[in-house]
Amino acid sequence: MDVMEFFQLSTGKWRSQRTTHHLAFRRSEAGESEIRVEALAADHPQVVEICQLHEVDPQLAIGGAFVAWQGSMGWDKADENHEGTTVFALIPDPTQPRQGTMLRERGYAEIVPVAGHYHMDEEDGLVLTTDYETMSSVERFWFPSPNLRMRTSTVKRFGGFSTATFCTEFRVAEDPEETSDKSATEPAKYFSLFGG
Repeated sequence: MDVMEFFQLSTGKWRSQRTTHHLAFRRSEAGESEIRVEALAADHPQVVEICQLHEVDPQLAIGGAFVAWQGSMGWDKADENHEGTTVFALIPDPTQPRQGTMLRERGYAEIVPVAGHYHMDEEDGLVLTTDYETMSSVERFWFPSPNLRMRTSTVKRFGGFSTATFCTEFRVAEDPEETSDKSATEPAKYFSLFGG
């Protein structure tokens, strides 16, 4: 499996159950969310736009994805909101096509444009490593079956790992009316594959 096959398999609507361990507090927090993923072709205008944002030649991209999300966590305050959208583009290493750079308009740990490194491991899991100004994150996604996806992530701030998260994500049947009324470029009410 290559990275675009991974995102084509991810396309659709997912329901996610997650547990985040706040290591400094030695406590865990449960949450749930809905995610929508749409694989994008290399010449899709949003992929081209992300490449231009990062000053990378769009001809180097092999594709990307649009992701939208909506969710909630156990410790949320009344005005707290976990929803949004993001787009990313994939730029493979010319000598090792199972790894490369992922250009994102917003990151997992900080809401800023960011470039991270991806690779497909020996078990066809997707591993993303991203360094930010104040922290770094490592995420791994894999498919035990086509309709079940798992995700782990760690976020390391100054002084050590501050959170570790495990998610179980189940594919949800599409609502035909919803699918026909929404395009992949519109903000949607789902939780991100890479966000939150």
